[in-house]
Amino acid sequence: MTSVPLDPATSTETAVRQSQQRWLALRTTNVSDRVYHWILTAAALSVPLLLIALVVQLFKAALPAIQRFGFGFITHSTWDPVGEVFGAAPLIFGTLASSLLALVLAVPLALGVAIYVTEYAPRWIRQPLSSLVELLAAIPSVVYGLWGIFVLIPFLRSWVVPPMRVVFGWTPFVQGAFYGSSLLAAAVILAIMIVPYIASVSREVLAAVPASQREAALGLGATRWEAVWTAVVPYGRLGLFGGIILGLGRALGETMAVTMVIGNRHDIGVSVLAPAYTIAAALANEFSEATTQIYLSALFEIGLLLFVITVLVNAFARLLIWRVARGTAVGSRAL
Repeated sequence: MTSVPLDPATSTETAVRQSQQRWLALRTTNVSDRVYHWILTAAALSVPLLLIALVVQLFKAALPAIQRFGFGFITHSTWDPVGEVFGAAPLIFGTLASSLLALVLAVPLALGVAIYVTEYAPRWIRQPLSSLVELLAAIPSVVYGLWGIFVLIPFLRSWVVPPMRVVFGWTPFVQGAFYGSSLLAAAVILAIMIVPYIASVSREVLAAVPASQREAALGLGATRWEAVWTAVVPYGRLGLFGGIILGLGRALGETMAVTMVIGNRHDIGVSVLAPAYTIAAALANEFSEATTQIYLSALFEIGLLLFVITVLVNAFARLLIWRVARGTAVGSRAL
């Protein structure tokens, strides 16, 4: 008796059908898997729901101030709790000015660290150096503030401000008396605090650049520095910019260290030697003193403004890093 050969397509379909039946049977009988699936789903959904609840609560609490002051809350400078007149322009200015000045100081240092670690450092020192830089992110904010009061401000007064007056004294940015607590001190503190974030992201981006980019530049006669500056850095520019924006988002929301060294004066001044005020510092200093409804609502409104600014900055940075990790500019899966 001869056997009839089986059709390969029929055998494959039968095997797939049997596999699906076994999977459905396992899925319907394994109760623990289904419970675990629903627990994970609930945990994943709780994060965006919590974010939505936070925004709704902030907006609800800030609504009286929004209705009373309107758009003038952002453009006016008067902050008078007794007269119940509030304008957040100096707070917004101080927040943006301190963060942007911190970026000016931190970006060259962070990029220098990242380039050195990925391109120049001996292999035995790369990991220890990277760990030491990242360790800066683990230092509590209040420790930075204490260090700023007792070490940084005397150092600025004795060694930094006098040369700045000599070189830049003709500009309005270095005018007035320097009492210690100032926009400059806050920017230096913030720069030190955001260096590990920018350096870490920049290091990963530069490490993800294909070796062929370096080899092509060196093969055309470029020096090692020219290869880095003309081939490696431009190739990962979107990722580097995303790391910088992440550092900016970190600086925008910093509270304690900035509160201790910025001076907390509700005023707009172009001099970096003058005291300033930030949204986070105002919330930390004045929230416990808000005794009236409109005062409390004004604080909630500046909190809502800070939340919106920080979310937009971080979302923009994540988008840029995603383009580097998934797009064609840098074919890296490292981020």
